[in-house]
Amino acid sequence: MTVGVTPISDQLSVQVIGGPTALIEYGGLRFLTDPTFDEPGYYPRPGGRPGLRKTAPPSIKAADLGPVDAVLLSHDEHADNLDNSGRALLAGVPLTLTTPSGAGRLGGTSKGLAPWESVELTRPDGGVMTVTGAPALHGPEGAEKVTGEVVGFVLTAQDLPTVYVSGDNASLDVVRDVAERFGPVDATVLFAGAPRVKDVFDGAPLVLDSAMAAEAAKILGARAVVPVHLDSWDHFSENRDDLVAAFTAAGLADRLRLG
Repeated sequence: MTVGVTPISDQLSVQVIGGPTALIEYGGLRFLTDPTFDEPGYYPRPGGRPGLRKTAPPSIKAADLGPVDAVLLSHDEHADNLDNSGRALLAGVPLTLTTPSGAGRLGGTSKGLAPWESVELTRPDGGVMTVTGAPALHGPEGAEKVTGEVVGFVLTAQDLPTVYVSGDNASLDVVRDVAERFGPVDATVLFAGAPRVKDVFDGAPLVLDSAMAAEAAKILGARAVVPVHLDSWDHFSENRDDLVAAFTAAGLADRLRLG
């Protein structure tokens, strides 16, 4: 799927690049979510278990991105969120915000954000924006022991829209927590696609399915929803058409921004 730049407001636009990767331009800064820029290929998993297969290239190459001010990396342990080219890209980015454990593994310019921990960034106009870590659960209850630590992000500033980037989250309770603190949000970059791996949690979705994504948009009061994590990997069990159908059934199709 190739999706162009989606303008949300004068100070916010999102370009979906493929898989979980999107370029967010917000208040004059450029944020990149979960970088995956490899060509299609196979990624083995430990212990001889069936691996993950990337099925489509990104819509643009990493070399054509232009400057990136910060990467918002939900987690570093899975190839469908950080592939080989994505790892190489991190070395040239001034700041990578991710989980505390991920920052320890990655080193370099990475900084860990625990849930509700914040960092302030200076905008080109001299203003300040805040990036706050949000909780995320990568699978059913108790998934952290298997799938690892994951973080989402909330972008805020006094004169800018509030933006929630969910990361690989499968919990509507987490969404409710975010809405309680920050809702209603102006826009969300919502990871969906219901990825499933047969030998993990009996094939339960590891990220929101389409119906849950529609419910998440309702909980957040999100006026604009840019979906990612819907294509380019063969373990994503639902696609863009499934998402549109779910949002239509929920009466929320007008909130989707598909480019």
